Amino acid sequence: MSDLIKPSLGIMNLQQVTRKFQLSRVAPSEDLAFFIRHFWIVRWDLRGQEPYVQHVIPNPCVNLVVEPGRTAIYGPGKEKYGHYLHGQGCVFGVKFKPGGFYPFVKQPVSGMQLSPLSVQNVFDADPLALESDVLAQEDEQQMVELVEQVIRPKLPEPDAQVTFINEIIDYINEQPDVTKVDTLCDYFGVNKRTLQRLFDLYVGVSPKWVIKLARIQNAAETTDTSERPNWSKLSMDLGYHDQSHFIKDFKSIIGQTPDEYARQAL
Repeated sequence: MSDLIKPSLGIMNLQQVTRKFQLSRVAPSEDLAFFIRHFWIVRWDLRGQEPYVQHVIPNPCVNLVVEPGRTAIYGPGKEKYGHYLHGQGCVFGVKFKPGGFYPFVKQPVSGMQLSPLSVQNVFDADPLALESDVLAQEDEQQMVELVEQVIRPKLPEPDAQVTFINEIIDYINEQPDVTKVDTLCDYFGVNKRTLQRLFDLYVGVSPKWVIKLARIQNAAETTDTSERPNWSKLSMDLGYHDQSHFIKDFKSIIGQTPDEYARQAL
């Protein structure tokens, strides 16, 4: 079953979404749910309109993207990225859970930031054939079933570290007062260096970055849903000791100051 986009998925300037494209997501089958968070489908029809760039806040997940000429498996980024939409089209994606892609390849996910992996090498799938088969479908569930058939033969055994990593990231997202990696180490009883190595290997980004991202995504979502955010209060609510530090972190990921982002959203 599919559902519509929600703010937590990192879409920037959420008010624009329904005017420019449709984005839905579909839950994976039970046997794949340990590794995959959801499948996502973007459709747009901008024929006769100006092209549009939709920016997305990065997240600590690996994505398998089926897109004409660009089908590949992409690691987590560290800055916002944009999808250039023009004419009419569709893109299909598989969002793995944080750490959920590592068991398929058993190599550091941090190495994927600059070098996407080939679906041919990982899943023995011809990217052109995958694009032709999947993107030709009108029914989303049929798209999902085709991609699940590609992934299923390579399905590894469940890895307890994936569960542990997701518990940590859930805790970060649910506890806005978590601002330091030391807090995670104390709460989960793990050595700091061990945690950093685990995230480098399985997630591809550091736990410090995940904490920073959670705070900034929270700020961006608040900006999307508030007419006039109180930046001073918001920065304090997110655990920042001063507003200037909050603005610096916001700009490092979003590429704009909070004020610039808020004005753009109007």
